[in-house]
Amino acid sequence: MEVRRTGIVKLDVLDERRDDLHTTKEQFLRCANRASEFCWSDRHYDECVTSKAKAERALYDDLKADTDLTANLVQKAIRRAVEAVKSGVDRWKKGRRTNQPQFDSWSVVYDKRSATFSRSEVSLSTVNGRAECEFVFPADSPTPYERYIVDDDYEFRMATLQYDDVTDGFYLHLSTRKYDGVDEADSEASTDTEHQTVLGIDLGVNSLAVASTGTFWQGDDYDHWVREFEKRRAKMQQRETQHGHNALRRLGKRERAWRKQYVHTVANEIVTEATETGCDVIVFEKLDDIRDRLPFAEWHHIWAFRRLYEYVSYKAPEHGVEAKRVPPNHTSQRCSRLGCGFTHEDNRNGTEFCCQNCGYTVNADYNAAKNIGLRYARKRRHRLRSSPKSPNGDAPVDVRINGGTLNGTSRQHVAAE
Repeated sequence: MEVRRTGIVKLDVLDERRDDLHTTKEQFLRCANRASEFCWSDRHYDECVTSKAKAERALYDDLKADTDLTANLVQKAIRRAVEAVKSGVDRWKKGRRTNQPQFDSWSVVYDKRSATFSRSEVSLSTVNGRAECEFVFPADSPTPYERYIVDDDYEFRMATLQYDDVTDGFYLHLSTRKYDGVDEADSEASTDTEHQTVLGIDLGVNSLAVASTGTFWQGDDYDHWVREFEKRRAKMQQRETQHGHNALRRLGKRERAWRKQYVHTVANEIVTEATETGCDVIVFEKLDDIRDRLPFAEWHHIWAFRRLYEYVSYKAPEHGVEAKRVPPNHTSQRCSRLGCGFTHEDNRNGTEFCCQNCGYTVNADYNAAKNIGLRYARKRRHRLRSSPKSPNGDAPVDVRINGGTLNGTSRQHVAAE
């Protein structure tokens, strides 16, 4: 059963990003008011535009050109206006007084594409790139409103950013939904029966990420700098002075900013890998029980894994690519070679994969990346076949690999490896 809750949390916004948020609000409301003017008619409610698709077709290009907002925020502004117009039309039909909606209160609407949520902070799209804002909880936290934010059982859905000029503070009103355990790939029946090409991504300790195309993003540099920050922090902690405490806080902020930028760079490169190889979907493994599956992973590895998917999930749609997740079961133990698929825990030995059935030997993370892509391909084919809305649900789903492609039935399209 689905359970929805809302929470309110104050944001710690860096001084240099406050103007960006205010400008984002101004342009967001400008788009909403222009959309409201287009959709509303004073003559008769039948002349009002209540179709989001129609409003977007008419307004999106002009509003996108006239503002510095991301595509998603422009769409959100238009849809917000349409919803308000629809509400006004309902009142009009019932004989109640109503007028063209006007948007003048400080607010910006975000979803999971324009905002990246974690349990301690949020990354918000602005007119000048992303603003990273930490959550500010009072000493007696969590309050009843905040417990849905810090509770891992609730996933973030939507958020409205607001500003209080009395306290000079930014506040995020968050909408959450309790995780129901349904597989993300199965949560919605797809009606898209077109061909898809998939890029599988495996996450690990030695290699931060590995793509099914054979591209590796090594974690050595990341680990090195995390250790360097830890050394500096240890030295500063020995200084029991206010100056040392302030220096420690500044170092912490620099480290967080560096880690975020590092993962942002990897996320950009993964999206580029997908677009340059003609992929429509980037597939990650779910991070359920990640600490059990990767016992040698430290806290900063887990942090990077979660952030990498979050960053890719909002960057990819801007390039026409989706980001999905699949269950991780046995992806590191299953042989990805054409026609095999033998699964056994002895197949993997450290960084090497050697199939005990067919003798296929390859880097273990690369093998897992192919299996992640193949798992999504098989699940999608099965879902399309079983959907009454997709009578021709045998649409091909290819997994991009090093030198070719495989599909969900393990047919090899191009010679590889």
